[in-house]
Amino acid sequence: MSEITYVRGDATAPSVKGVKVIAHVCNDIGGWGKGFVLALSKRWPEPEAAYRAWHRHRAGNDFGLGAVQLVQVEPYVWVANMVGQRGIRTGSKGVPVRYEAIGTALGRLADEVIELGASVHMPRIGCGLAGGKWSRVSPLITERLVSRGIAVTVYDHGEGGG
Repeated sequence: MSEITYVRGDATAPSVKGVKVIAHVCNDIGGWGKGFVLALSKRWPEPEAAYRAWHRHRAGNDFGLGAVQLVQVEPYVWVANMVGQRGIRTGSKGVPVRYEAIGTALGRLADEVIELGASVHMPRIGCGLAGGKWSRVSPLITERLVSRGIAVTVYDHGEGGG
């Protein structure tokens, strides 16, 4: 079985050939404006607009922890908005990351990615503002994506790594 590939660079600009899905974790309260989403919004307006509409119309759709929304931004590039954190602040219930929701979202993402024949590109999801630990997230990626033959590249931005 292959493994996750780690590179230094920008997850919004994968340099491999073929169809690519850029996956990232969103919160469940409709907030978009800090962390990796800023890099996405700088490059394409569609993921933010789609996420905000998805949240706004949540009474009639699947928006919630573990849900995935795929947004096409270029002919061979999609962005996967994965709802994997409850709220945005660390409080009495701990950090916002929800590992179970990330696992569920990755499982749903795998089906879509296989259908598209795509590779997956991401920052260290759930480990920035969501406060998660990579030692808990990376096994979920291996189990839900890599074990199904999906090529996954994780990007560490700038100096010193994630």
